[in-house]
Amino acid sequence: MASFGSAASRPCRSMWSGRCGTGTARSPSSPRSTAGACRRLRWTSICPSAGTLLFFYFDGQLDDGDALVLAEDRESWAGARVLYVAAAEEVTERGAPAGLKPYPMVPLTARVEMTATEPWHPSVRAAFAPGAPLGNRYDHPVCSQEFLEALWEFDEEVGHQIGGHAHSVQNPVEIEIAEAVLDGEVSRKDPRLSEEAGNWVLLAQFDSEDAADMMWGDAGALYWLIRPEDLAERRFERAMFTWQCS
Repeated sequence: MASFGSAASRPCRSMWSGRCGTGTARSPSSPRSTAGACRRLRWTSICPSAGTLLFFYFDGQLDDGDALVLAEDRESWAGARVLYVAAAEEVTERGAPAGLKPYPMVPLTARVEMTATEPWHPSVRAAFAPGAPLGNRYDHPVCSQEFLEALWEFDEEVGHQIGGHAHSVQNPVEIEIAEAVLDGEVSRKDPRLSEEAGNWVLLAQFDSEDAADMMWGDAGALYWLIRPEDLAERRFERAMFTWQCS
């Protein structure tokens, strides 16, 4: 199952958080998970078939939003974590720490659907215009307004999602993560940035959600990305976090 909220069972070592299990959803009323990148990820063969993934994010309740978890700020990375709890691992139910208001519990269900990414995503750019500026439009029909409008109509909501292509609110989140991993020391023209961006795939994204009283910035979304080899080895602690809002 998957859910937002507070009444989750957790290993004794973990902190309090909401949770998402083996499936995700676009929303409680219209859920869907994605399979757009499943072939590339070999998702069905390398993602755990049992157990629970716990996603932790410092949401600013304790300091009125003064501190932010940012991909470009290494000192803030501890504010977003992923824990994998194996099905056989002993867990205990805990409440929220003092000073934190628990989010309402919202059960989620899932369905498998296709996903699409932006034409300026590194993988699409590499296929159609390898020399084009990273993260920008380029001279090709996939960047035409008609094609873009068709893409937006196909996948107009960010939503909650496991796997597939991320629905970035701004520029591709893979580029943000690559810039963070490379310490912001390379330009958009440096091929190392494009190469690093191609090393990351979406683990999960969580949209702002009225039913759970979750609002990330200005109707934004939270994203966790992971390298396929770390996903295969269940090294979820190596996932990287970023967030975007409009």
